[in-house]
Amino acid sequence: MYPEFRVRGGSGIDTAARLEEARGLALAIGLVVVDAMAIPIREARAGTLFGEGQIQNIDVACNMEDAGLVIIDGALTAIQQRNLEDKLKRKVIDRTGLILEIFGERAATAEGRLQVELAHLDYQAGRLVRSWTHLERQRGGFGFLGGPGETQIEADRRLIRDRMAKLRRELDQVRRTRGLHRSRREKAPWPVIALVGYTNAGKSTLFNRLTGASVMAEDLLFATLDPTMRRIRLPGVDKAILSDTVGFISDLPTQLVAAFRATLEEVTAADVIVHVRDIANPDTAAQKRMVLEVLGELGLTEEEGAVPMVPIIEAWNKWDLLGDERAAELTEQIAARPEAPVVAVSALTGVGCDALLEAASKLLTQGALIHSFLVPVSDGQRLAWLHAHGEVVAENDAGEDERGPLRALDVRLEPRELGRFSRL
Repeated sequence: MYPEFRVRGGSGIDTAARLEEARGLALAIGLVVVDAMAIPIREARAGTLFGEGQIQNIDVACNMEDAGLVIIDGALTAIQQRNLEDKLKRKVIDRTGLILEIFGERAATAEGRLQVELAHLDYQAGRLVRSWTHLERQRGGFGFLGGPGETQIEADRRLIRDRMAKLRRELDQVRRTRGLHRSRREKAPWPVIALVGYTNAGKSTLFNRLTGASVMAEDLLFATLDPTMRRIRLPGVDKAILSDTVGFISDLPTQLVAAFRATLEEVTAADVIVHVRDIANPDTAAQKRMVLEVLGELGLTEEEGAVPMVPIIEAWNKWDLLGDERAAELTEQIAARPEAPVVAVSALTGVGCDALLEAASKLLTQGALIHSFLVPVSDGQRLAWLHAHGEVVAENDAGEDERGPLRALDVRLEPRELGRFSRL
């Protein structure tokens, strides 16, 4: 049985919500949470984080519930972790360690496993600093110049550095391969729509609804880790690529932010970003700020309210969970901000999904101009292509020439679609 103890962070989410999120992280890896509490800290202790009285309270709670693991939803130094384990006589892990365990269990692709292992080693490297006394023992050297040899901690550090260097080389190869795939998509050229959002906002459920795919979508934090792409059709756009990405979370460990940079680079290559928000969550505003902070780190937006580098549509998901009064209030908010695309959707029921696709299509085709074409009626391929890839504004008979009967079409096309048509 496993308790979880909450330490308040500075993310803007209230204590009760953060406690529930921490509980969700534990449940996401199959732990049984028998108790959870918020512990106020006036002054963090360098050796144990908590005061002696607080540690005693945690120990009593663990004994009452026969708990074997204590999760501190905050950052622990190696010394604090060791001292707490000594005092509580139980395994203690912090928020970073817990998230790393979740990622390690969920990573399904070779790239995901490489990223998780690199993040794990980066985390463990910091845990070696005076964490365990056996790492201070020395091993003898070789030959006449061997000297006292290197300590066990130095040997372990060297092994970790060597393994991390190898993983970084392999990830660089993954990035190059991903870059080649991205270049091929750009040459196609098919627009890319990326789904982003706070973890458990419903991105994968919406992805499955729009594409008919069967990506894992459960009521779990970090249910999906590896990016998934599928083809979809939009009004006026014959083919687009929809990308589902890893969910964001408050206080995401820096090791994971760096390790999953290659995955998040898919967002930077997107033509449109759909920010999926759990609008039924009381902390949806704070979650939005955290997502925008991550997008800012990727260079896609500067601050809330600023014009993003890539157009962003907000999909206010889980609309079906709202009461009538709250839904009416949010509907008024949507109507009051026509300059920022916002669509109310329910990925579970499908409500609003067509409107979301139309909004994405409008952004993708906003640079399109109307072009006039004379196409022989016998050239069914070109006629069908214009109807599939553009918006046919007008179509009429236009007499005949040496090629036979003609059709005159006024079609709204983007520049890249016009280039593709000219090569047919």
